Amino acid sequence: MTRLLLLISLFLSLTRAFYLPGVAPTTYHEGDEIPLLVNHLSPSMYWQHKNDEGKDVSSDKNKYLYSYDYYYDRFHFCQPEKIEKQPESLGSIMFGDRIYNSPFQLNMLEEKQCASLCKSTIPGNDAKFINKLIKNGFFQNWLIDGLPAAHEAHDTRTGTDFYGSGFELGLVDVVQAVDETEARTKVAAANQGAELDARDAKNVKTIKNVELVYFVNHYDIRIEYHDRGNGDYRVVGVIVNPVSIQRSSPGSCESTGQPLTLQEDEDNDVYFTYSVTFVPSETSWATRWDKYLHVYDPTIQWFSLVNFSLIVLLLSTVVLHSLLKALKNDFARYNEFNLDDEFQEDAGWKLCHGDVFRIPHKSMLLSVLVGSGVQLFIMISTTIFFAALGFLSPSSRGLLGTVMFMLYALFGFVGSYTSMGVYKFFRGPYWKANMVLTPILVPGSIFITIIAMNFFLMYVHSSGVIPAKTLFFMVLLWFVFSIPSAFAGSLVANKKCNWNEHPTKTEQIARQIPFQPWYLKTIPATFIAGIFPFGSIAVEIYFIYTSLWYNKIFYMFGFLFVSLLLLALTTSLVTVLITYHSLCLENWNWQWRSFIVGGVGCAIYVFIHSILFTKFKLGGFTTVVLYLGYSSIISLLCCIVTGSIGFLSSMFFVRKIFSSIKVD
Repeated sequence: MTRLLLLISLFLSLTRAFYLPGVAPTTYHEGDEIPLLVNHLSPSMYWQHKNDEGKDVSSDKNKYLYSYDYYYDRFHFCQPEKIEKQPESLGSIMFGDRIYNSPFQLNMLEEKQCASLCKSTIPGNDAKFINKLIKNGFFQNWLIDGLPAAHEAHDTRTGTDFYGSGFELGLVDVVQAVDETEARTKVAAANQGAELDARDAKNVKTIKNVELVYFVNHYDIRIEYHDRGNGDYRVVGVIVNPVSIQRSSPGSCESTGQPLTLQEDEDNDVYFTYSVTFVPSETSWATRWDKYLHVYDPTIQWFSLVNFSLIVLLLSTVVLHSLLKALKNDFARYNEFNLDDEFQEDAGWKLCHGDVFRIPHKSMLLSVLVGSGVQLFIMISTTIFFAALGFLSPSSRGLLGTVMFMLYALFGFVGSYTSMGVYKFFRGPYWKANMVLTPILVPGSIFITIIAMNFFLMYVHSSGVIPAKTLFFMVLLWFVFSIPSAFAGSLVANKKCNWNEHPTKTEQIARQIPFQPWYLKTIPATFIAGIFPFGSIAVEIYFIYTSLWYNKIFYMFGFLFVSLLLLALTTSLVTVLITYHSLCLENWNWQWRSFIVGGVGCAIYVFIHSILFTKFKLGGFTTVVLYLGYSSIISLLCCIVTGSIGFLSSMFFVRKIFSSIKVD
């Protein structure tokens, strides 16, 4: 137990905000240009408004889960003379980044006040589109020296300040009024220091929260820099304060004191401006990401992880002790040979020796799924391990996704070796078909689903559409790296793997399975067994979904790695336990049962969790399709991974116990 606790402590120590620099630092001198790059506009999860009394009013709007290109023509943002797309990694493109240059002119230590960008005319129809996105909490995302342009945020639960990625496309003011006209009158009076007349008592019942939407057309950019001496400076932080300003005259920086409202029934002339200030900072370049890497609810993560670790430790101790004790008694009874005793017929799991290694239905499909699950599990665990050590820095955008794709392709050897080994264990005759299907079935299904989702993203003009060139490049990499590696794994397993050597012979006629208690039937056992693996990763799934859908930086890979180990341990333990009790009741159909019990229950709970995560307040048919589609992919991959763990654990368990008894 001491060693286990020390191991857990070691991995938990990795959860601190430690990251190796992902790119070389850029050193600036006074007057050097600092490129400002623009990225997509993305939805934000933590979107609250304040009413005129200063109280937070949570937005009850539907959630949108797709992003838009910054230079999408309906936004009418200022553009440079020539728009140039920046080079991006494969993972960055897959996760929706679309990075371009911008017309902003930033130079080290050169401050600006109300510098003009351009004048833009926004038609009423496009104004309606922009106002809808503002109400639903869309954020702009810029990059300056590799750092996200952020907004200052405060976590009330931990009492800490941090930099949140992105800033608002527009502002929303919630005013208590009868209608929008009265709300605007109230705001105007407040801005001029006046108060409205008291309302009649009969009108009080009609008061409601009215949302006033303002479009941001001025940006206060604050760049934090670290002075290294000798005129060398490095950017260590970027804050953007978005401001909505109604101009007093065309082309002027003078404000009327009122925010800018886009009218939805007429054209709107908008003047974009920006200001730049430079602030010295003691933060070094190597630690500049610490302000961005904020942990939401760290107490919940620690509490969940420690509690579940203790539960798993106690559960594994009790179950393993009971299981080993029962098996020891079974071995002693089955192997005992005493001529003085009366002949006793075999009982329990030994009665299944003639059927336990029988070929299951659809053995080809099962072997392919198990091989793919092992490939996914090794890819996930390796990626998370390297990320926990700090090798996958967030400063290298998309590096995590790129590494996952490449590792999955390279681990095709392991997946195909396992698949062929399992198929040989079943003594299947079509090994060539197994060799071809293993690297194609699961990846091909995912690829087809992604293409289908692409059409929906194209329909809403989202920047998340994966370009055709990228899809072709992914297929090319797959055929160049993964398929040859997979074929090599299958050929090696076909020659070297000896999993087809069974300790007992299979009878020609299958033994009838007696009646099983309700809790050992497949469906109840699946839901009971799925609780434990899901419990080990439930908290981390919440933060993963937040990162995937709402552009949050996820970096607590130490927690995630420990959760993954607990997931594998609980899945293996629970599946073996159910397999043993089923064999004791003479149910020899353990192959598909172990896969289903190990995988389906956890996957169903993951899918239900994804529904509860959004409370299903999703904006539009396309958003619903995208969310359900990608959530289904995540749940199915979880099913394949945990099902593979359950099957392999049961397979080695069955081989071990039946090779330890004497069978005539």
